[in-house]
Amino acid sequence: MATSHEESPETQTPLIDDVVDSAVDYKGHPIRRSTSSGWRSASFIIGVEVGERFAYYGISANLITFLTGQLGQSTVTAAENVNIWSGTAQLLPLLGAFVADSFLGRYRTIIVASLLYILGLGLLTVSALLTSSELQIVLFFFSLYLVAVAQGGHKPCVQAFGADQFDGQDPEECKAKNSFFNWWYFCMNAGILLTFSVLTYIQDNLSWGLGFGIPCVVMVLALIIFVSGTRTYRYSIQGEEESPFVRIGKVFVAALRNRRTSPSAIASEEESRGTLPDQSSEQFKFLNKALLAPDNLKKNGKVCTIAEVEEAKAVLRLFPIWATCLPYAIVCAQSSTFFTKQGATMDRTIVPGFDIPAASLQSFICLAIMMIIPIYDRIFVPMARAFTREPFGITMLQRIGTGMFFSIISMVVAALVEMKRLQTAKDYDLVDLPSATIPMSIWWLVPQYFLYGLADVFTIVGLQEFFYDQVPNELRSVGLALYLSIFGVGSFLSSFLIFIIEEATSLGGHTSWFSDNLNLAHLDYFYWLLAALSAVGLLVYLYFAKSYIYNRARTI
Repeated sequence: MATSHEESPETQTPLIDDVVDSAVDYKGHPIRRSTSSGWRSASFIIGVEVGERFAYYGISANLITFLTGQLGQSTVTAAENVNIWSGTAQLLPLLGAFVADSFLGRYRTIIVASLLYILGLGLLTVSALLTSSELQIVLFFFSLYLVAVAQGGHKPCVQAFGADQFDGQDPEECKAKNSFFNWWYFCMNAGILLTFSVLTYIQDNLSWGLGFGIPCVVMVLALIIFVSGTRTYRYSIQGEEESPFVRIGKVFVAALRNRRTSPSAIASEEESRGTLPDQSSEQFKFLNKALLAPDNLKKNGKVCTIAEVEEAKAVLRLFPIWATCLPYAIVCAQSSTFFTKQGATMDRTIVPGFDIPAASLQSFICLAIMMIIPIYDRIFVPMARAFTREPFGITMLQRIGTGMFFSIISMVVAALVEMKRLQTAKDYDLVDLPSATIPMSIWWLVPQYFLYGLADVFTIVGLQEFFYDQVPNELRSVGLALYLSIFGVGSFLSSFLIFIIEEATSLGGHTSWFSDNLNLAHLDYFYWLLAALSAVGLLVYLYFAKSYIYNRARTI
């Protein structure tokens, strides 16, 4: 009996340590690391993302071709419509994340969003089968924006739910979570690559109805895969405490209400509560005014705590980084619009009788990503870790800035290639023949696409990890939605920039930079402008990144 009592603590303790904090299984029971595999669950979720990205890019990759061809829109109008739709699709995740984090939870939100996705893709297929009419246009744009709404619920929740399968408080699982973001992006681009290499050919050469119908079927399969993993997932526990939106909003309201409070009163309140937790309290000190409250509120205990003030500061610190990444997002908007229209004017012959679709050249972005991510994860990170002593080789902000630099190089290369394309058109007297093929191989565009992919490996993955890691636990879907909103606002800014330049350069009968006849247009000027804006944006980004203080409580 004595032996039995002595062994009992030794057998009990590992079981207690093995329990994953703040997570349960599908029945609501505590979940153990030894019986739940982070990668096993994440593999189902990654499979869903591959299907969803195949479906989304099955629409967006060649959308400008459908608008200028089937619907007869001009290049400028089509580019603006693509940017507005893309911007809306990237901003709606803010709403979807709010619904998920405050009401439905990530799992249920993914289910509802998937069903909306399938409905939208089905209606889109029907619209593509209709003959040109007012009904076709109305149904097409209705279903297009229904897909945007579905994507708004699906996108932030799936990635956050996947990252939730790894416990950030366990050193080994924390490292696995860092790799998860890399391999997530790798697999996602495998699905996108399939879209660019197969689906764009079907849309250009066989049928738009089939080209939109296949993504609908794939999305059905993706939903089945997701539901199949239900028993394996770790589900985050929704606490009984106040909503994080309410907590953070309360801090800003209280600070605004106490805006006339003297610094001495704030210092006295800070002293009475003890030293604030860490160095981050020195930033945004105006929010410390939220620690004060009228006497009637103090009696009821309705005063902002130090933890709530620090939580609000953590969110506020994200916005300078968010804003300075917008030039990068504007550059990102070009690959599916003007890059594609550029390629359509060039020699696309692979073998006699077979021309590569211009939109499929975007596959080189995916190929670059799929080539570089394994090198980054397995070679670069361990080597960099030996020099920097950083757990992940380089910091998240260093990774983001590196990608921004490569995006500038991509725009410079794009401008130089466009200058050569225009010169070739002049040399062969093709300037006034917009439908003529320029005797210049489409492979000249590959370097700008490859550099674009290289930039994505650093910036996109870095942004995903940064906005997931640096927000309060309950707001991680919103964090990823904030990352996506960078590209939503970037698309709108791109559309606005195109509109302003179109109006300015076409005054007095002059040829616009974005003329339907690209041989008379000046996309090269536009690319040089984007390179300059990106360079300025990078300098401002470096200023804010240098002073950023990481929320180390959530970074092992």
